[in-house]
Amino acid sequence: MLKKSLVAACAITLSTLSLAACGSSDSGDDSGSGDGGDGSLTMGFAQVGAESGWRTANTKSIKESAESEGVDLKFSDAQQKQENQIKAIRSYIQQKVDVIAFSPVVETGWDTVLQEAKRAGIPVILTDRSVDSEDTSLYKTFLGSDFVLEGEKAGKWLVENAGEADGDGDGKVNIVELQGTTGAAPAIDRKQGFEDVIASDSSMKIVASQTGDFTRDGGKKVMETFLNSEKGIDVVYAHNDDMGLGAIEAIEAAGMTPGKDIKIITVDAVKDGMQALADGKINFIVECNPLLGPQLMDLADKVVAGEKVPERVVTEETTFNQAQAKEALPDRQY
Repeated sequence: MLKKSLVAACAITLSTLSLAACGSSDSGDDSGSGDGGDGSLTMGFAQVGAESGWRTANTKSIKESAESEGVDLKFSDAQQKQENQIKAIRSYIQQKVDVIAFSPVVETGWDTVLQEAKRAGIPVILTDRSVDSEDTSLYKTFLGSDFVLEGEKAGKWLVENAGEADGDGDGKVNIVELQGTTGAAPAIDRKQGFEDVIASDSSMKIVASQTGDFTRDGGKKVMETFLNSEKGIDVVYAHNDDMGLGAIEAIEAAGMTPGKDIKIITVDAVKDGMQALADGKINFIVECNPLLGPQLMDLADKVVAGEKVPERVVTEETTFNQAQAKEALPDRQY
C-alpha cells in the first residue's frame, strides 16, 4: 500500500511520545483535507462533535497534523450521536480508506460496524475514548487519557483539602457532580475514579449527580437545578471545564462566589477553564490534553505498515492549582 511516510515530523518513537504535542467542523462524511491523489495515506476520522473547547482543540490538532503529514483526511462530525458515527465509519469502509480512527460517543454498540471494518481489512484506532467490547481484535490500539486516573486526581485533591472545602464547618462536605454524556467512557471512568478516592473520607458525600452532556449550557442548567434542590452545597465536581464554567454562571447568578462559597473541581485544562482557575473561580483542574494529532498520525503510519503497536497508548498529563494556571496560561495552546 503506497503512502507518504509520516516519520519525518514524528521521529520520536512511540515509547517516548508524550502529549506535549496529552469539535467543531465539517458535518459531511466525506470531507477531505488532502487530495488523495499522490499516494498519500487516507484516514477516515469520525469525531464526537463540537460539544466543548476541548473537542474543538482536539479536532484542530488532528486536522493540522493530517495536513502537515500529507494525510488525506476524511472527517465527519457526529454531533454527539452514535448513529452518525456508525454511518460515517460505514462510509469510510465503502471508500476503502487505509485506516479508520474515531472517538466513540459512547462505550457500547460498536462490535457490528467494527467487524465490518475488520472484514474489509481496514485497521481501526480508538482516540480519546475507549469501547466496551470483549473482542479487542476489532481495533489496533487505543490512544488517550486514563480517565479513571483523572477522577482519582480530582478526588485526591478534595480529600487533601477537605477542611477548606467544608465551608460551613459542620464536618460534612456536600458534593454535586456534573457528569459527562451518559454512557461515554470519560463520564463513567471519571466518576469511578473520583468516588473510589473520596470513599476514604466519611465526611464526603455526593448529594446529587446529573449529566450536563459535557456542554457549558448543560452545566449551567444542571447547576441551577442543584442550587434550587440542594441545601449546603460545598463542592462542584465537573467532568469537564465547560460544565464547570456553566456552573460558575449559575452560582454567580444565585448571588454566590464560585471558588469561595462553593469550591469547583474540573477536568480538561482548556484556556477558558485555566483562566477561571487563575481568577480563583475554579479551585483545581486535572489536565486532559486534546493535542493527539501528531501521535495519531504516527500510529496510523505504523498500523497501516503492519507494524506492531501497543494496545494502549496513555497520554501524559498533569494537574493545576491557581498559581500553576497563572504560570501556564501565557503559553497555553488550547
